[in-house]
Amino acid sequence: MSSEIAISVEQVGKTFRLYKRPQDRLLQRFFPRRQYFREFHALSDISFHVNRGETVGIIGRNGSGKSTLLQLICGTLTPTQGRITVHGRVAALLELGAGFNPEFTGRENVYLNATILGLTRKQIDQRLDDIFAFAEIGDFVDQPVKTYSSGMYVRLAFAVIAHVDADILIIDEALAVGDALFTQKCMRYLRKFRETGTILFVSHDSAAVTNLCQRAIWLREGQIVEQGEAKGVCEAYLASLFESKNGNGAVRKSDAVRAKPEQWVDQRRDFINASPLRNDLEIFRFDPDKAGFGQGRAAITDVHLADAEGNRMAWVVGGEVTTLTVTVQAEQRLDRPIIGFYVKDRLGQTLFGDNTYLTYSDQPQPVEAGGVLTARFRFPMPLLPVGDYSIAVAVADGTQADHVQHHWIHDAVLFRSHSSAAATGLVGIPMLDVRLDASSPEAA
Repeated sequence: MSSEIAISVEQVGKTFRLYKRPQDRLLQRFFPRRQYFREFHALSDISFHVNRGETVGIIGRNGSGKSTLLQLICGTLTPTQGRITVHGRVAALLELGAGFNPEFTGRENVYLNATILGLTRKQIDQRLDDIFAFAEIGDFVDQPVKTYSSGMYVRLAFAVIAHVDADILIIDEALAVGDALFTQKCMRYLRKFRETGTILFVSHDSAAVTNLCQRAIWLREGQIVEQGEAKGVCEAYLASLFESKNGNGAVRKSDAVRAKPEQWVDQRRDFINASPLRNDLEIFRFDPDKAGFGQGRAAITDVHLADAEGNRMAWVVGGEVTTLTVTVQAEQRLDRPIIGFYVKDRLGQTLFGDNTYLTYSDQPQPVEAGGVLTARFRFPMPLLPVGDYSIAVAVADGTQADHVQHHWIHDAVLFRSHSSAAATGLVGIPMLDVRLDASSPEAA
């Protein structure tokens, strides 16, 4: 079993000594019987294992100990207590610019960094062109890295770790400063790498963690709050963020319902719907007992999909127009209620969603205690690849930028795509027209 473990962290703690004045360090050196410092426990009793080939995300707010933990695993810090065992070559992308000499050129830093990571001079020579091609920083490779932007730092640093044949990759927030195209390039590389390697990935973006990672570890104030399947841990973390801002509160539960279709026109609709590629979506019953959170001044009592006549739908075909209806019971007065939804895939990635705020931003619809709010969102259902999906719904009070969540249900309604014509991407869009024109050689 031990041969299957890439990273083992056992009862690890890290304590730093904090001094008020620089001279207190000297005094502590000469008068060790007295204490001129106070202790800060950055990590306490941290234990977990990462198996070979596993991708694990670490989430938590600033100051929770994420970066300290990664530095301990990489060996740049020593634990105060406990034991860390790592099996395999580690390549890490930690704080911005770590491992680079600002006075050296990009080329010189590649040789320095790759040598530290275990490559020989000959191996670096063989991979140098590929590293520069991945980094895409042009002639800047021969300029001192102190002249680089933060994005260029990340490009070069990631390019190096992508070409050192590492067994374990450790990534700490660094991709947040890159441009969108390079970040996508890095994410494609990480998805490919996880087929054979082990990844420890730190990010504030819970959607990225849910998308990339199989498991997640949630840190708070230097301790593990929860670890397990990535989607569930990220949902718990999201709930905690809202509760820390808005306060805790109870939420109410309600009865369930079921669902029958309407029409939308894709030019190929008749052909597709007569074939096994018809995008049949089975809608399951609203589940008020699904995990959620909120301050409790309102409760979601019903969620369903309906056709043009208002009939609840048990099945819908991708491309058809449907109406998502969300019913809310107000427990106390709401001055500026907002009701919204997300459609998510099985990994928890948000595919699309909307809320009522913009429609009523100039004319809020207040509701008194005991009143009922009904929000309706009418849209053509995208074409969804085969798989499981869910609808998260929420009710809040306030504005788009400043609001209090009163009831949020992560997976209020589940549905399943049994077949699909969607060829690429997370969703497919019904096509109003698709044309291919060809001219003869004579006409050309």
